[in-house]
Amino acid sequence: MLPASVRVFLAARPLDLRKSFDGLAAATRELLAQEPLSGHLFVFLNKRRNRVKILVWDRNGFWLMCKRLERGVFRSPGREGQVEIDATELGLMLDGIDLAGAKRRPRWAPQKSTVAALT
Repeated sequence: MLPASVRVFLAARPLDLRKSFDGLAAATRELLAQEPLSGHLFVFLNKRRNRVKILVWDRNGFWLMCKRLERGVFRSPGREGQVEIDATELGLMLDGIDLAGAKRRPRWAPQKSTVAALT
């Protein structure tokens, strides 16, 4: 499980996944308007949606994770542009679950006044 501080950004537009570290880092800046050295996860799909690459920076280099489906396609949220998803949604997407019809139930989160009172 990823820490709550790690964010996951999904490029909704398909990308040529022949790109490697530098190409995906450039795509992170251009398509997602994010800094690839932030330590967040950046997820890219190909046009056929049967391949995914995930780029992440740790303290001294990039990690590149790849997955190719032998059958079926990855289903992502049906939104355009940059999509921020959480680690659970990423796991479901990688397991082949269609997120388009999924409904998230409200969860408890501390309000700013509660956090300010604790400090």
